Amino acid sequence: MFIIKNKFIYLGISSVLVIVSLIIIFTKGLNISIDFTGGSVMEVSYDVRPDIATIQSSFSELKYTGTVQPFGEKNIIVKTRDLSEKERENLVGTLTVDGHTPKIERFNSVGPSVGKELRSKAIIAMIIVMVMIILFVAYAFRHVARGRDGKRLGPSSSLYGVYAVVALLHDVVIPTGVFALLNIEVNSLFIVGLLSILGLSVNDTIVTFDRIRENLRTNSENKIAESFSNIVGRSITQTITRSISTSLTIMITLLILFLIGPESTKVLALVMLIGTFIGTYSSIFVASPLLVLSYKEVKE
Repeated sequence: MFIIKNKFIYLGISSVLVIVSLIIIFTKGLNISIDFTGGSVMEVSYDVRPDIATIQSSFSELKYTGTVQPFGEKNIIVKTRDLSEKERENLVGTLTVDGHTPKIERFNSVGPSVGKELRSKAIIAMIIVMVMIILFVAYAFRHVARGRDGKRLGPSSSLYGVYAVVALLHDVVIPTGVFALLNIEVNSLFIVGLLSILGLSVNDTIVTFDRIRENLRTNSENKIAESFSNIVGRSITQTITRSISTSLTIMITLLILFLIGPESTKVLALVMLIGTFIGTYSSIFVASPLLVLSYKEVKE
């Protein structure tokens, strides 16, 4: 019950985090990868890979916009702007460090139009996911607003879907703000991570909502008079241990993957680690308290 009693504090914390994240995103901007802007990707291998810092220092002398990342034990991946044949030859020469000549494993170019298409599809995918969640939750909770006797029990079913998506927006904006603040490259794995967060977060939220529905139904059938805020508070108490335990298990796995996993999965692990923590918070401290607020407005 302490969560519902202090709902304005928790909602205030979320509001501040979202506002600060949006300010950072729009003022500092995101470090968008060539997956969305277009450019070139070159993977090279060495018999014995030189020190990454040395390779990065040599690459910086070309003054190409891009990044150098280790991949596996002997490979590196260079992401940069679209290169001409001459520039590609210069790049290979620059990657020859301490007598170690790289072997080109692959070289791909992503045109600006392809990058723009990927960006548009990523945005469309997230919008479709959120709309489908609203429709599904509204349908699943279609009988929750009133009891069998017609007495109003809580907010309309559509609001359950709307607030589930409000919590999801909260879960997407904050990790994005963190990436903007830290200037971490946003690539296709980042989008995969965000979509995974949506699934994990909405699962926690629906578990709590479902317990609210069951408690409302039980009270209605047994003619038990209990305020909606008490029912929501009791439902959160009944599900909070499950939500936190599940999230902690996932976060421990993601933390290990981020710390000792391959470089190629660090972005995915980091965005999911942040998103899982924020998503657990929103499912407990944001979505359900919003239901209480909306029902009070209806009653008044």
